[in-house]
Amino acid sequence: MKNLIVLLLLLTSFHVMAFQPDTSAYQTQRLKVNALLKERSVKFGQYDQSLDTRTGIFGLQTKDDIKNSNEILRQIVLNDNNTFKELKILMDYKDQEMKQAQNSANEAGNRMQNYMFSIKKLQDQNQQLKDKIEGQQAGKSIAWYLVILLAAALVYVIYSSRKKLKIQA
Repeated sequence: MKNLIVLLLLLTSFHVMAFQPDTSAYQTQRLKVNALLKERSVKFGQYDQSLDTRTGIFGLQTKDDIKNSNEILRQIVLNDNNTFKELKILMDYKDQEMKQAQNSANEAGNRMQNYMFSIKKLQDQNQQLKDKIEGQQAGKSIAWYLVILLAAALVYVIYSSRKKLKIQA
C-alpha cells in the first residue's frame, strides 16, 4: 500500500513538472526591455552632450543646438513610452505564469486529495472484505463442529442399536 502511495506521488510530481510554462516569450520580452533601457542610456548621453554643444557666436547655443537637444529629448520620451508598454507586456507574462503555476498547484492538490480519498476507500473495502472472510471462516468452523458432532451422534446411535440387537438376539 505504501508503494502505491509513493508511486502515485511520483507520477503526480512528474505530471506537474511536464506542464511547466514556457518562459521563452518572457525572456524575449525581458531582452526587449533591456535593449530599450540601453537605448535610453545612449540617448540620454547624447542629450547631455547636446546641452554642452555651443556652436553660436561667443560660445552661445544656437537655435539649431536647442532644436537638436529637444529632438533628442523627444526621442527619449518616445523610448520611455515604448519601455512602459513593453514592461506592461512583461508584467502580463509574469502574471500569466503565476496564474498557470497556481492552477498547476491547485490541480496537483486536487489530484492528491482524490488519490488519498481513493486509497482510504480501498482501505475501507479491504477491511470489510477481511471482516467478511473472518465471519465466513467462523461460520465454517461452526459447521465443521456440527458435522463432527452429528457424525459422532450417528456413530453412537449405530453402536447403541447394534448393541441392543445383539442383546435381543
